[in-house]
Amino acid sequence: MAEKGEIIEGLRFEQRHGKQRVRVGRVWKDSIGFYHFVEWSVGISLLSDCNRSYTHDDNSDIVATDTMKNTVYAKAKESKEQITAEDFAILLAKHFTSYYKQVTTAIVKIVEKPWKRVNIDGRPHKHGFELGSEKHVAEAILSKSGALKLSSSIEGLSLLKTTKSGFEGYVRDRYTLLPETRERMLATELTATWRYSFENVHNIPSKPLYFAERYSDLRKVLVDTFFGHPDEGVYSPSVQSTLYQMAKAVLNRFHVISSINLKMPNLHFIPVNLSSMQNPNLVKFADDVYLPTDEPHGSIEASLSRLHSRM
Repeated sequence: MAEKGEIIEGLRFEQRHGKQRVRVGRVWKDSIGFYHFVEWSVGISLLSDCNRSYTHDDNSDIVATDTMKNTVYAKAKESKEQITAEDFAILLAKHFTSYYKQVTTAIVKIVEKPWKRVNIDGRPHKHGFELGSEKHVAEAILSKSGALKLSSSIEGLSLLKTTKSGFEGYVRDRYTLLPETRERMLATELTATWRYSFENVHNIPSKPLYFAERYSDLRKVLVDTFFGHPDEGVYSPSVQSTLYQMAKAVLNRFHVISSINLKMPNLHFIPVNLSSMQNPNLVKFADDVYLPTDEPHGSIEASLSRLHSRM
């Protein structure tokens, strides 16, 4: 769906325009009196035939970015039933590619703020919400032909386990000071991005909140694989190994996902040892006292795709 651009005065010219960070909150009330709430930040980019606005001072084919902003609010209002970020991104993209003849491709990216329902005395509150940590991101790239690229992400999912992690057998040279270990903390702030296999807007499942269920199920698979059994856990010989097992578990579990990319920075917890002439064992490390730090941190990233995927 990439645009080839236009040759103008012997030079290749490509352009797009849009509206970013359109913030919208939407409330729905269901039949039993529960309120449902989302807060989205919507980004829109349109690939369109409006080159003359750049080259000939002719704005007649420009869709104003203020119009794009207003469209977000109008389409939110028109969504009478609760809708996922993925479905809303597709809805907006379909509007822009079908309503405007000059728009060839619409790219809609939505970042959902992690509001979650409050529980009071073990019961879900009908209209109370608290802010969580990680963000849910959805992006739809839709062309006028109906060709679709749909992806979702988890951003900022903080995970930590206090044992069952080690790091051994790596390259050692004169600059290597890190001791090998089979006992260390493992902490990360996970970003996971996955591509759905639906290649046309007509293939999108019609089941309500389908993508919310996939998001929740996939998050659980990632978390369960990272931690392992609640009693025994699972040993991690490296962040790289754990990352691969998590990615593989997702593709084994969800056949509608064609590829997944995981970013897992290694957030270090450094053993603390303190000594003085008077007290050589002021703090003697025994897998108990650490200095938390995220600067600098290790950077580990990988993608796993089915052979037919084009992620």
